[in-house]
Amino acid sequence: MPERKLLDQVSDVARFRHLSLRTEETYRTWIKRFILFHGKRHPRDLDAAAVRSFLTHLAVNERVAASTQNQAFNALLFLYRQVLKLEPPNIDGVERARQSKNLPVVFTKEESSAVIAHLKGENRLIAGLLYGSGLRIMEAVRLRVKDIDLSRNEIIVRDGKGEKDRLTMLPISLKPALAVQIEAVRRLHDEDLKRGGGEVYLPYALERKYRNAATDPLWQYLFPAGKHSIDPRSGKTRRHHVSEQNVQRAVKTAVRAAGIEKNGTCHAFRHSFATHLLEDGYDIRTVQELLGHKDVRTTMIYTHVFHPVRYAA
Repeated sequence: MPERKLLDQVSDVARFRHLSLRTEETYRTWIKRFILFHGKRHPRDLDAAAVRSFLTHLAVNERVAASTQNQAFNALLFLYRQVLKLEPPNIDGVERARQSKNLPVVFTKEESSAVIAHLKGENRLIAGLLYGSGLRIMEAVRLRVKDIDLSRNEIIVRDGKGEKDRLTMLPISLKPALAVQIEAVRRLHDEDLKRGGGEVYLPYALERKYRNAATDPLWQYLFPAGKHSIDPRSGKTRRHHVSEQNVQRAVKTAVRAAGIEKNGTCHAFRHSFATHLLEDGYDIRTVQELLGHKDVRTTMIYTHVFHPVRYAA
């Protein structure tokens, strides 16, 4: 039996290690670029100097951001460690892309309310969760019905960044809208079941472990897509969650409609959530836990945005 192509091996290992489809595709893209950069030579035949030259090229010639260069390096680490089972390359001497020193874009409380007021339907509720719970956009659109605890005013963020779960606050003001949304999801799910569908994607082979979970109302996405689509991995036709790109476009439009002259995105709501908690007297460790930051130094960026002296009076 012939050996599978390298990029197919990358996909095999990525799925075995339960990486998201987005991460799998990102790693494949960087590995393919690395191979093409070196004239289609196999990575086994490329040494640490080849890796350093590629990463340096990204920083010097393509002028990518530091996070982009790190993403490329992580893809190559995955390739050598997990796929090829080789020692990871030494990147000493690599020209590092410059870290951005820009402060995060933060809306005032009034601006946050104004942007959300210019949104409608699910987009409005999602934006409310981004601002009121500090969620990332992908964490919001991937929420399941079971992740919302209306009685305890809590949201469980499953498999967040770094494949970690965490608890965050559920804004009381959103409880009525969330209750309506959950009921709408149940009705839509009932209709899908009557049509012979109603199955949702389950992570980590849970579909085999819990045979009925895929059609359980609690496992359905809180923000289901308007139509069914084909799962690129299994080939099954399912109802996925709404596209994060649609929400991002809607927020951009709402920022302009609200007359706010800031480069506000969905992520600006998360920045605003953290900054406003600090303004209201929350301690930095609590904000760190709510955001799911591994290192408190990441959370400390908001202390540069928040100046307590401005709010003392």
